[in-house]
Amino acid sequence: MSGERRNLWAGRSLAFVGLILVAANLRTAVAALSPVYDAIDADLHGGAVGLGVLGMLPPLCFAVFGLITPSLARRFPLEELLVGLLAVMLVGHALRGFAWSFGSLLGGSILCFAAIGAGNVLLPAVVKKYFSDRLGQMTAVYTTVLSISTFVPPLVAVPMAQAVSWQFSIGVWGMLAVLGLVPWVVRAAIDRRLARNDPGIAELGDVAAKRVSRSRTVWALAVTFASSSSVAYTSFALLPQILTDVAGVAPAVGGVLLSLFGFLGLPAAIIMPQLATRVRRPAGLVWLGSVFILSGATGLLLVPHSMTWLWVALLGAGPLWFPLALTLINLRSRSHQTVIAVSGFVQGCGYVIAALFPVLISGLHALTGGWTIPIMVLGLLALPPVWAGWVIGARRMIDDELTR
Repeated sequence: MSGERRNLWAGRSLAFVGLILVAANLRTAVAALSPVYDAIDADLHGGAVGLGVLGMLPPLCFAVFGLITPSLARRFPLEELLVGLLAVMLVGHALRGFAWSFGSLLGGSILCFAAIGAGNVLLPAVVKKYFSDRLGQMTAVYTTVLSISTFVPPLVAVPMAQAVSWQFSIGVWGMLAVLGLVPWVVRAAIDRRLARNDPGIAELGDVAAKRVSRSRTVWALAVTFASSSSVAYTSFALLPQILTDVAGVAPAVGGVLLSLFGFLGLPAAIIMPQLATRVRRPAGLVWLGSVFILSGATGLLLVPHSMTWLWVALLGAGPLWFPLALTLINLRSRSHQTVIAVSGFVQGCGYVIAALFPVLISGLHALTGGWTIPIMVLGLLALPPVWAGWVIGARRMIDDELTR
């Protein structure tokens, strides 16, 4: 099937629409919150501690539910899991939109972020199951939607809060979850009998889910994903402060440069999955990300006041590892059941490290009183993927490693 290209809409139009709508749901709950936090704090009194907790929750929930989701996939068909996560997300959005206390806001956010963690793992499996003949193309489609859904909510959050309320601004995204439910409810109803008799689900429990950590390729993908996520989350949390202190930019300029950092994820999402399916050895693509990260960090260390935008752009281009890793999870797996197990392990491990890394960098800054050591440590994240690229480039299939 993977070697023969079919018409994109032939028997899978619901899956195509559903894939896009699930991807559109996987960043809005995170991105819509911080721009209106001042208004939320004025009503619910979460304070700085509350903001810190809300900032830590996404990667932690992504990690926990990334690791849990493969176990759920042994009990439920893929389509029913997607329906479940969208339903949970809808409840989370509703709690946030009608939040009467900071605790209810926190509870709704946990539900949203848990659903996102599951969705992160399941989308590569959707691509593998329904679009194995178009892995690069469809991975590019949904990672592009992820990028768009990351920077659109902050643009409209404040205007919506001012025009209506902050509750409306963060709760309105539940409508996307409703839209996402429609194609997957229909698809699950059509495929229920086939999905429940899928022998691969049992195989997942016996092989991939239990033995996934034995694969060098899986560890290489986990290292790559962890490095990418750590650079991204650390930069989103601390880059404006770093730029203000070491490059002397105004806070407003720091915000613009952070937007530049985030925007660089869009071309990477479009280009990298396509390249990964075309090059014989994708190690060079992994190493390219390492070059970008090292160059950006070195520029900020040595000449921060000169061409600051270039160093930020290079740092922003480094996490090209994110769409690349998601594509390689599919390319190195033979079935969507293996994809679920690998995706859960890779993303679970990656987001654990990504949740801790901003705390590490902040701690180093407090300990040393400057940004030299923290920036050096950030730049060192470029080194582990050098090994990972070598392993991934060997073109081993994960299923073969798991059954040895």
